Amino acid sequence: MSVKKRSFAVGMLSAALCLAIVMSGCSNKEQENSTPVNESNAFVFGETPVEFSFYGNYDWYTMQPWGEDPASKWIKENKKVNVIPVPAQGASVQKFNTMVASKDLPDVMFMDRGPLVEKLRQAGKLVPLDDYLDKYPNLKKYAGEETLNMLRSDDGKLYQFPNWYTSTPMGNGGYMINKTIYKELGSPKLETFDDLYAYLKLVKEKFPDVIPFDIGYGTQGISILYSGFGEDHTAAYTSYGFVPSGDKLTSLFANPAFKETITFASTLFREKLITQDALTQTRDQVVEKLNTGKVAVYASYDTADLGSQATVELKKNDPNAGYTMIWPLRKEGVDPNKVYPNNYDSIGWNVNVITTEAKNPEGIFAYLDWLTGEEGERIVFWGPEGLYWEGTDENGAPIWTEKFKTDVEERTKFMAATDSFQWAGNTSFIDGSKASNNMKLPEDQRDWAAEAQFTIAWKTSYNTTQFSNLTPDPASEEGKVLQKVADIETSVIAKGLYAGSDAEVEKIIMDGENAANKAGYVKLLEYETARWQENLKKMNGK
Repeated sequence: MSVKKRSFAVGMLSAALCLAIVMSGCSNKEQENSTPVNESNAFVFGETPVEFSFYGNYDWYTMQPWGEDPASKWIKENKKVNVIPVPAQGASVQKFNTMVASKDLPDVMFMDRGPLVEKLRQAGKLVPLDDYLDKYPNLKKYAGEETLNMLRSDDGKLYQFPNWYTSTPMGNGGYMINKTIYKELGSPKLETFDDLYAYLKLVKEKFPDVIPFDIGYGTQGISILYSGFGEDHTAAYTSYGFVPSGDKLTSLFANPAFKETITFASTLFREKLITQDALTQTRDQVVEKLNTGKVAVYASYDTADLGSQATVELKKNDPNAGYTMIWPLRKEGVDPNKVYPNNYDSIGWNVNVITTEAKNPEGIFAYLDWLTGEEGERIVFWGPEGLYWEGTDENGAPIWTEKFKTDVEERTKFMAATDSFQWAGNTSFIDGSKASNNMKLPEDQRDWAAEAQFTIAWKTSYNTTQFSNLTPDPASEEGKVLQKVADIETSVIAKGLYAGSDAEVEKIIMDGENAANKAGYVKLLEYETARWQENLKKMNGK
């Protein structure tokens, strides 16, 4: 599901924009006049035509022409839904500002959760969705009350329809090993970091032209290592910049697992057991090394994805070659069942909001709710029945046809076209459907990534829903502190990796914490702790 991208920069609103939103929401009379009349008694989804304009608030987002691919054509003909795209044309910040300032909003906006949604809500520009939840029950059924409560605004109402929410674990991260190299070295035990260190030294000695340990691009592999230095220490804490302790969120720099992680990584780097361009290499360079079998051990957030691609390439020359995903490595004494290189958030990635410009908000909600249900997910993801699937199993998963297995090129083109229509993704259903089909195949025909996810990645994924929505507005004091602290953390990891000794690593971390504290880290942690405690209350329905 390639539309499920994990982080995108959202432009900050200018002072003029903020003023425009506030001014547009000042008059209650204007707000009342702009709210459409509810014609729910007359509306029947699938019979009453629904047409709405749709805007994706991302520079990269381009909606494909509606009705020209098999999926949206089927929806248009059978559900009487027509969607009119409002393009950002690579300038989402300017487009958003212009639409709000001119009070010319599209019917639906596809965007990140957070400050922009709340500003629209406070200005009275969004339609609450609560009245539709029982009439159209898919969202309530699949997302659940806890997730919906996390999406509610301060007024207690729900304005956001989530995309790629989940009720089950997900993720692609972890460790994989080169099967050929591992076998030639005697298939030694690889469970702890001590095992890893010994194995990497052996690789360096016996395979001098191979990179013993590649940690991907950026600092992803460092985060994967961190997850094994303490129980319930999900890799996500390195992204958040905090570690929960009791009822408070505490300093990552002061966390013993963080210090052990950087110290271990630095040792490996000094001994040239980690790729020496770890912090500067591109994704394409990583892919090239993996696809040519030049990596013995790999750890990153995209292991299942890149491992699948590399295994396909390597098998072209040797049917026994490729990579195998292994259970996450850990420090000696750490429970192997409490190591979490992956994390998942039940409220998902981004959201759809229906604006008060919509003439038929119920119709729009009805479509999104259908889309997030079993039939909608099957059609927008795999096309109408008879194309790549025929019939369903006991869980509603589509049963793939031979065409699905053999016509890979055409299927890939189809899925690329419908990717831009996946606005209400139901991760649990889609991932469950893929896993269900895959595990029914003979072992040698199974999809590598799906099996790696099902057997390892998803079983080592930590539920971090409680830490959602903690990010402050970038324009606020706390938001500015967050950016400074994030930059300091990145610098600490980079300097620590290149450190000449363990003592130098310790000093780098201490200096980093001092710099973060001077930037306002303590106040930021207090802010995030307060929001976290609010989340816990919401999740418990309070």
